[in-house]
Amino acid sequence: MLQDQNLEENLHSVRMLGLKLPTDPRWVNIAEKTIDEILIDHAFCEQKAATSGITLIVKYPDKDSVVRELAPLVAEEWGHFRKVLKEMERRGIKMGPKRKDEYVVHLKNLMMKGGSREQQLVEHLLINAIIEARSCERFRLLTLYCSDADLREFYHEFMVSEAGHYRMFLDLAKEYMPDDYVKERWKYILDGEAKIIESLEMRGDRVH
Repeated sequence: MLQDQNLEENLHSVRMLGLKLPTDPRWVNIAEKTIDEILIDHAFCEQKAATSGITLIVKYPDKDSVVRELAPLVAEEWGHFRKVLKEMERRGIKMGPKRKDEYVVHLKNLMMKGGSREQQLVEHLLINAIIEARSCERFRLLTLYCSDADLREFYHEFMVSEAGHYRMFLDLAKEYMPDDYVKERWKYILDGEAKIIESLEMRGDRVH
């Protein structure tokens, strides 16, 4: 009964974010067994989010909204990286070697090849949006169901932040291409992301 309730709550969260497929709430049970690995992976995710923002600013310095919106996002993501590192240090956890993010590798295969410079910018913005949306959903699960009270509180801030970033990336995309175009591409990416989630093994050592 509780599992059914948890699934229903997560379905509501997924609908709010636009995601097509909810994470099985049992992911939290698996993740709790390797929470050190989740924190390590989370640190790498925040690092990559900051780097992605910098890359877009460097690549599109003439796009005023990109620079204006992503400059503070980069600072926030790097602050999150430092916050996760601090929590890891408190728990005696070290980062270790760089990890391959299989989820993101598959997502990038959904990007349209070619097109105008603005179309390519939109592809990058939408991929960032879907990553933020899925991260928000996973952090929400940890906030609700993680047995560690400290981590439930810890992940609430990240959940709220990722939700805001998801909306920001979508809004930015609509500044550079028409709404109908963005909606069509977003639907394609949402559908593709659901297939990726369905095909990937549910791992307790990865955020995605």
